[in-house]
Amino acid sequence: MTESVDYSMFAKRPARLPLMRQHWGKLLFMHWTIPVNILRPLVPPRLAIDTFEGAAYIAIVPFTMWGIRPSFAPRVPGLSAFHELNVRTYVHLDGVPGVWFLSLDANNAAAVWAARNFFHLLYFNARMTLEQRGREIVYASHRTHASAPDADFKATWEFGDSLPRSQPSSLEFFLTERYCLYAAGKNRLYRCRVFHQPWQLHKARLVSYESSMIESHNLPTPHGEPLLHYAASLETNIWRLERV
Repeated sequence: MTESVDYSMFAKRPARLPLMRQHWGKLLFMHWTIPVNILRPLVPPRLAIDTFEGAAYIAIVPFTMWGIRPSFAPRVPGLSAFHELNVRTYVHLDGVPGVWFLSLDANNAAAVWAARNFFHLLYFNARMTLEQRGREIVYASHRTHASAPDADFKATWEFGDSLPRSQPSSLEFFLTERYCLYAAGKNRLYRCRVFHQPWQLHKARLVSYESSMIESHNLPTPHGEPLLHYAASLETNIWRLERV
């Protein structure tokens, strides 16, 4: 784990009112190690790439969202639920660990527009489906965004028994318990705080898998099987962007 970064201290709820509330669920963390030098050109120079025992990680995270609303207003029809699929890695700045999103695909054009313009996140429009059959989930995404790199994802996975709560010194905590994200826009860097209760992770097994999500960033196909963790649902609060 990177020295001088206290990962657990940021798992506390900020005192001020959050900007948004939402639920995430039917979520699969798929992680592979990746050489830092290959990842470095895709991350702003000010952000240090975070590593665990010397290894950097890249992830594909498919999930669905619902109950999306501003903290001070009711849900907006057409914006309160959609699927999302992101490609991400891990960074830190001034001792504050967070997530750097290489891309985010969603099947809601209004949400894509809002996230691009107000959160400076690289969202893309996509056609997406999710179906659950008992403990099996079938998920598919096809990017439809104009002038964007082609990117597709198809996977079926089964989730199993719940795992013990992740400890701050563990790889699972490093990969999943992230309480801020970083974004860049107009030559500025931003940090956004996120709060939720600790993830209740479950074992997971891939039944089938095809993807060009990581390759769409001109990155090589990861070697080996991904490290998998599943989560059924989680309520999340999100705060405003702050320039750093």
